[in-house]
Amino acid sequence: MSTVDHKIIVGVDGADPGRAAVRWAAGSAVERGLGLLIVHALHTERISYGAGLTGAAPWSDVLAADGQRVLDEAVAEAESVAPGVAVDTSMLPDSPIPFLLDASKSAAMVVVGGSGKGFFAEMAIGSTASAVLAHAHCPVMVLRGRKGTTNYLTSGPVVVGIDGSPLSERALEIAFEEASRRRAHLVAVHAWTDVTYDDAFGMARLATQWESLEDDERRLLAERLAGWQEKYPDVTVERVLVRDRPRQTLLEWSAKAQLVIVGSRGRGGFAGLLLGSTSQALAHHAECPVLVVRPRNAR
Repeated sequence: MSTVDHKIIVGVDGADPGRAAVRWAAGSAVERGLGLLIVHALHTERISYGAGLTGAAPWSDVLAADGQRVLDEAVAEAESVAPGVAVDTSMLPDSPIPFLLDASKSAAMVVVGGSGKGFFAEMAIGSTASAVLAHAHCPVMVLRGRKGTTNYLTSGPVVVGIDGSPLSERALEIAFEEASRRRAHLVAVHAWTDVTYDDAFGMARLATQWESLEDDERRLLAERLAGWQEKYPDVTVERVLVRDRPRQTLLEWSAKAQLVIVGSRGRGGFAGLLLGSTSQALAHHAECPVLVVRPRNAR
């Protein structure tokens, strides 16, 4: 799909979260030397009468005119914060999910607001954004803000959750890139069991010699970070080791971070799940932007 190759895609609906997402995406596109694709969905299926009958043509015309207004305002928003950014737009008649998932195969990133109306109305609870988070083929940025607003810090650390899974290794690589670009220090939160005490094996694991295991994991974390610290000597790293439940630690850090980065699935939980409990919790409740790293061969 040549129209989206190596672009940052952002969905808009005319609401403040969408406008904030456009501003972030535009600035990020310029920093990375990428183009920007702004997408708006009309959702004409919502005016269907059923049995395959669509609403009257005048209603479709009204939706299209309003959709064009939303796109024009979004383009102006992008150009106001990133003059010269290369912007394309796309107006979709129905659900944006198939388009976004297909576009994510060649896109650099998909950006969604933390809440909204219309296009991403159910961001906090699922639907379009949940589908993108669960099935996209590229990283997904959820632009969450402080205490449910569109305001987020532009200072503070970059925080990354790592557990040794392949996706967390990719998250670590991206985290060093972001910390270096932002001239921020990096907080590496390493969860070495990622279990809850209600797990079937929880009590057995509690009986393990934690101190010995923790020392081993601390050494492994240092080894995992060493190569990246050599590549990015300008990045100061703070190491945070947690026994389990990394989502709570990451949520606490999100209140003072400018960005949290996690893989969509970790090594804990059930392999069949498409989105891990940690990435879900952050997408719904974090107080800063959250970058969820997806596998390129996602299904």
